[in-house]
Amino acid sequence: MDKLAHSPQVVFVFGALRSGTTLFRLMLNSHGALQNPGEADFLFDFLRPDPQHPTGWRYDREGMIAHRIFRAHDLHCPPDLDGLDLLTTLIAQFQAQGEGLLTLNIHRHAERAAALLPNARFIHLLRDPRDVARSSIGMGWAGTSFHGVGHWIETETGWDQAARDIAPDRIMTLKFEALMSDLEAELTGVCRFLDVPFMTQMLAYHEASSYGPPNPKIAQQWRTKATAREIALIEGRCEALMQSRGYALNGTPAQPGTGERFMLNQTNRLKRWRHNMRRFGVLLFVGGHAARLIGPKKLHDYFQRRLEAKVIENLK
Repeated sequence: MDKLAHSPQVVFVFGALRSGTTLFRLMLNSHGALQNPGEADFLFDFLRPDPQHPTGWRYDREGMIAHRIFRAHDLHCPPDLDGLDLLTTLIAQFQAQGEGLLTLNIHRHAERAAALLPNARFIHLLRDPRDVARSSIGMGWAGTSFHGVGHWIETETGWDQAARDIAPDRIMTLKFEALMSDLEAELTGVCRFLDVPFMTQMLAYHEASSYGPPNPKIAQQWRTKATAREIALIEGRCEALMQSRGYALNGTPAQPGTGERFMLNQTNRLKRWRHNMRRFGVLLFVGGHAARLIGPKKLHDYFQRRLEAKVIENLK
């Protein structure tokens, strides 16, 4: 696998969605010597191995340019660049948008980032999967906590694969629960890892955002807001991963039977539909779904643009 011999200095914040990566980004941005423009999964989502390209890689340029997160970052793709050359240029554009050490949030492809950018460092942000599962329901990504923990499993499984090839001194593991419990101590450790002095402004991240101040109560909400059955089913899906990360089981993990799994799947589908109809409006959501299934490409693209514009409006 080709890689950049002189890769840019960048730090990736890697963690599952709903693990606190956005909140952590605000803290990093409150530091005068750090910058974090947010999610950048598209850097690797649209990058494909291509032995015919001089760098060994090629971008799905059309797909990336159309992607809502790419568009929200106000980046551009020079027509004469592709592969690792384009990756370097996109990172340089990120760097030029702010000041200080660049940090980027990603939720996938840590192994690709580590292999292609050997100078990169990683902050592995962990959150209890039982809280991640419940938070995923609120976002409309899942209708049940059993389904909501799925993306945590995928992210953490991917991390285990990637971490084997990353030097230990290039990794810092940060638990969301510890961050909320002792913000100053944990952020001091983060600054030490990033080779910058701790700045008290990081503690006041909430003063310039819609997020509230640090609150230990937002960690381990599953203890009071999830049923015993929900917890058992979550633990049944990710028992080994949880324990390898120091999260103790609450009870006996369980697997759903055939009938229960059927009902979980139906509930998941119904609640996701309801959430999206509230979020986008009935006409836009149903029209987009119908166009995707049976409509011509132009009609599908029209609805897709409108749906993505709605998502961009709500990006934090």
